[in-house]
Amino acid sequence: MSLFTSPFKRCAPYLISALLFSACASNTPLDANNKRVVPEQKDKSTINQIAKADIDRIADVEIRENTQSLRLLMLKLYKRNPQELKKSTSDPAEKMIDWVFDGAAQHHFQFSEMNNLVMTDAIFLTFNPDYKGDRVLAFIVGLHTMLLKAHNDKTDFYFTDNIDPQRVYNVARNTEIAVWKLSNARDATGTLYLLSNEINDHEKNLSFEREFGKMIGRTDLCAMVLAEKSQRLISRVVQNLATALFLPF
Repeated sequence: MSLFTSPFKRCAPYLISALLFSACASNTPLDANNKRVVPEQKDKSTINQIAKADIDRIADVEIRENTQSLRLLMLKLYKRNPQELKKSTSDPAEKMIDWVFDGAAQHHFQFSEMNNLVMTDAIFLTFNPDYKGDRVLAFIVGLHTMLLKAHNDKTDFYFTDNIDPQRVYNVARNTEIAVWKLSNARDATGTLYLLSNEINDHEKNLSFEREFGKMIGRTDLCAMVLAEKSQRLISRVVQNLATALFLPF
């Protein structure tokens, strides 16, 4: 049974693809005329692209842009919570971020200071009152490894790949829960574990919310495209974020 009915079914992949690419646009660089540069696959003219279907290219863009969002969010979190960066390194935040995302071949996202926790376990660690380590690291590693797991621990996709749309959908819901915790979880003194959005008489900063919203939107759209392509239904879940449990993989 399909998620869509004809005639929308026939054009849905194209519409969703357009929405997915437009959702990515705000992360793209500007050219000399202050216009956004559309991201391109580095190897689009090589034989490598012959082995990719449209859905594979969409998945490539989705995970690439979501990873870029996580890098930006990690930088923003360190700027708002500099005490967390000091727990990990005396280097600038940018160098720490490069090491986390570009050094995966060396560390495999296994950090002893986090007891090698990943995915939702790492997110829970972020809000554990007894945890003395870098909470920004735990939060971002949890989100990123969860995203990777839903994509079979890959960032480059081909005809032979089979991504489960339910797992991708679950990532979007789990991200919503994680973001709620980020904005609401407090320690015994009533202090937020991590500062993110700021709304008061002097400042209004919702940039975290916007970036997370883009991530969730991209992930949801990719899940819908995958479900339409594979003719699989997604089990949709409606939860109260305050009491919601992370969905399994």
